[in-house]
Amino acid sequence: MLLGKDGRLTLYTRTDGGLLRWTQRTAGGDRWDGPVLVPVADLTDIAIVQGADSYVHFLGRRERRGPAGPNVDFVHAVQYQTGRPVTEWRSLGNFHRDQEAGLKVGAPAGAVDAQGAVYVFVRNAGGGLQMRREGKGGKWGAWQDLKGSGLAADLVPSVTASGLVEVFATSDRGAQQWRQDDPDGPLRSTRTPLQFYAVEGSVAALETAPDRFTYYWTDANTAGVVAYRAGGWPVPVGGYPGDGAVVALRTRLDGYDCTVLAQRGAGGSLLIGVCGTEAEQGGVWWSDTTQECVGDPALALDGHGRVVVAVRGRDGSVSVTRQESGPGLTLSPHWHRLT
Repeated sequence: MLLGKDGRLTLYTRTDGGLLRWTQRTAGGDRWDGPVLVPVADLTDIAIVQGADSYVHFLGRRERRGPAGPNVDFVHAVQYQTGRPVTEWRSLGNFHRDQEAGLKVGAPAGAVDAQGAVYVFVRNAGGGLQMRREGKGGKWGAWQDLKGSGLAADLVPSVTASGLVEVFATSDRGAQQWRQDDPDGPLRSTRTPLQFYAVEGSVAALETAPDRFTYYWTDANTAGVVAYRAGGWPVPVGGYPGDGAVVALRTRLDGYDCTVLAQRGAGGSLLIGVCGTEAEQGGVWWSDTTQECVGDPALALDGHGRVVVAVRGRDGSVSVTRQESGPGLTLSPHWHRLT
């Protein structure tokens, strides 16, 4: 769920044959147009990322069957304005020339730097990290091998407000990170893997201070949610997570800088947590919305700065609610089902 330059939110979900898209009719409004089908055949995975210019980039893994058997490539498309059509999908190829190795690549993950350049990251067949970057004028550079080993399929790239790209990856050796020292500079591995182990698919990143990320994940040993910042140790923040990601958002509540967390709970409903930003040790206040949640929830701020939450139900339906006026974070109990 992403906010456009015009203050309207757009919500995307996977479906057979591509993506479904809903768009707010007015900034901060209750009415949504959609669903509109964004067709893309043979898609196995998709990452959706947004730059500071509000352009929305779609990065897909596509597996097609040819005369010599199945083959995989990566594709890219752009939506330049809220509610407008998506461009043609263009292939970014596959960094493996061997067809069998090419089938073992992971899902794409992406980031957009301050200059609007798109970065694509993929786990290769050997468990290392590959990157391809869009240059000036939309020309793509060659795939680069950033090394690493034993990486899980999910990668978490992020960009700081100053434009520095950082990648966090879980692995069988612990957490591995790559980071830029300067905007548009090379990404370098930070050091030997950190001996922290996250449940695959649970990691989220949030910039909580200038050029500093807080990472949230479900700890593989305790099954609880933790918060981690470089140079420190993971801090338990509670929660009763099910499978899937911890989703994080930064906003102001009652005049205080706060972090909002959302996750699918072990019981299958949406859990919401709130704490002071970088103050997790002071406690995270969790609440169970009792709203059914299948897969990862989505969090965003609308055009009026209010928190909006979206979830999917078992029947595939999408429902949204938003922050009500009043102290703290109170979500409306009335969920609007998008049809």
